Formats: sequence, C-alpha cells, structure tokens
Amino acid sequence: MKQLFVAAVAAALVLTGCSTPRPDPTPLASYTPAIAGSLVWQAKLEGIDFPLQIAARADAFVAAGRDGTVLALEPGSGRELWRAQAGKALSAGVGFDGRFASVVTRDNELVVFEAGAERWRKRLPVGVQTAPLVAGERVFVMRLDRVVMAFDALDGRPLWTYQRPGEPLTLGQAGVIAPFGDQLLVGQGPRLAALDPLRGSLRWESALATPRGTNEVERLADLVGPALRIGDTVCARAFQSAVGCVDARRGVLQWSRPSAGATALGGDAELLLGTDATGRLTAWRTATGEVAWTQTLLLHREPSGPLLAGSVAVVGDLEGQVHFLSRQDGSTQLRLSTDGTPVVGMPVLSGTTLLVATRGGGLFAFRPQ
Repeated sequence: MKQLFVAAVAAALVLTGCSTPRPDPTPLASYTPAIAGSLVWQAKLEGIDFPLQIAARADAFVAAGRDGTVLALEPGSGRELWRAQAGKALSAGVGFDGRFASVVTRDNELVVFEAGAERWRKRLPVGVQTAPLVAGERVFVMRLDRVVMAFDALDGRPLWTYQRPGEPLTLGQAGVIAPFGDQLLVGQGPRLAALDPLRGSLRWESALATPRGTNEVERLADLVGPALRIGDTVCARAFQSAVGCVDARRGVLQWSRPSAGATALGGDAELLLGTDATGRLTAWRTATGEVAWTQTLLLHREPSGPLLAGSVAVVGDLEGQVHFLSRQDGSTQLRLSTDGTPVVGMPVLSGTTLLVATRGGGLFAFRPQ
C-alpha cells in the first residue's frame, strides 16, 4: 500500500506542475559575444523523459536514453567506448564509478553493467527516480519513498536497508545521494543525513530548511539532487523552500537562505548558483549565503540547474538554448543552440569539454574558449 501511495503522490505533483498555465518565456535579448565557443561533437539517444544524471569522469561521459540504452563516450572526441541495453524504459540513470554503471527501469529493476555487459539485475519493491550511486564496489539506491538500499556491485547481494520514519509525502524527482569520505550522504526530507556505508547506520543529520504550511503538500521540502560538494562543504536545495550548506565533516549547518526553486545547485568555493521557480538566477556567497547578484534574463524559460565553470555559469533552457553567463553578474557572454527541445538535468564537465542532454535525446558537447 505504501508503494502505491508514494507513486500516486509523485504523479500528482508532476501533473499539478504540468497543468498550471505558464507565462510565455522571456524573449532572448540581443548580446555581443564576449567569449568564443563551439560544438565539438554530438551523439543521439532515443529520448530522455526521466531524471537523467550524466556521469562525467576524466575518461568517459556516461548517459542513458528512455529505451534503456546506456552509452559511454570519450569526452574529447565523442568516440563510443561501449554501449549497453537495459531492455526496458528507464526511470533513473546513470551511476558510474569508472567500472560499473547502473540504471533503474520503470518496472523497478536495478540493472548493473560492466564495460557494457550486463552484470546483474535486481527487482526493487518501490520505484526510483534518483540515479544510483556506485562507489566502493557497492551500489546505493534511493527509492521514491526515500528509503536507501545497498547492494554488492559484484553480484547484487543485498547488504542493508535504511529507513527513517516519519515522512508522509515525498517528492517525485531526484533526491540527494552522494559519497563523502567514509560517509554516504542522503537526503531525508529537508535533512542531509550521513550514513555508515558499510552498515547503513545513521551518523548525523542536519536540516537545511524548516518546512512550513497548512498541509503536507505545502510542507514538502525534500532535498533536490544532485548535491554540490565543495571541499568539506556540501550544499543543496530544499524543494521550494531554501538553499543551504552543511559542514559534512561535522554535520553542522553553515547557513540556509529562503529560495523557492526546484532545481539543483551549481557553484564553487566562491559562488553558489541556483534558479528559482520563475527562472531567476541567484548567486550566493558560498561561505556566508549572502546574495552576490540576481539575474532575470531567463525568466519563465525553465532553466536547468547551472554549472559554474571558471569565468562562466552554464545553464540550458526549455528551447534547447545553452547560455554562458558571466560569473560576475550573470550577463550573457555566449549562447549556443542544440535541437530545440528542453535541456534536461545539468550540464557536466570533463576536462575542457562540456556536455548537455536534451529531452529529444541529443547529447551536445561544447568547448568554450
């Protein structure tokens, strides 16, 4: 019964967002390019209509399409390294540690590949929309009900399950699950929690937001993934509530600021970037949470989560435009197009190559200069 309840809540949240009339996107303003950049290669998947987290490593980008295709590409050239097939439509992907890659199908099968060959698959009791985490020869899965499960990456043997009681509703989008030293960081409602990855026991938790509202839907404040790690600091967004940063060594909240958004954060040791529900981009000082600047160029353009790469912030929009914005004030430095469908997930970087994925299944690699 609980599985059906969680799935129904997730569907209701998605349908509510889709049925609400949206203002027309702000027209793109003319600008004078301040930097150079170009498309260096592109690839094609069947389409991406699920929460995709592209895995980016020094030697590979790994992405997946709706039909279950998992694709590893060499970052510099786009050369295909290997291709795998889950055989079914996906609900989440991709986790990758350089050896094992993992996705979850819509009928709740966790599938693990090694070098493109299927290693094992395991049916889960509840659906998943958060990309699995592969680390330390283990596969960690966060279910829609925010229960965390651990499996042996070699043979799929179940190792432990962690369930924190008390969350009546959960968010139907990707949550937070990430490694940090000898800890596993997971989102549990508005709290960032640290688990022992060997046993699944709780070490500490820290709340990034204090949910408020007259009902459970208004009080929904799950952490939105992926989280951003900056040294010993981990920052994340609490859905439509706040952004904040935690000292993950000590489990202590450093700061939290109100922010009504639903996309993940980007940033570095100086600036933390995020977009709110209207498309406004805000930059906070990473150390203090003080607002450095705001930018309204992308209002109602449904911007993706941003990537901060050197002197520019990179963000995609609902028309497949990729915007390169100044880290100083958010002004447009360069704009490049993809296939006209919305950019999904977040841009990712490997070396000097930046990759974005679109709803239409396009993988577009850019190299700004």
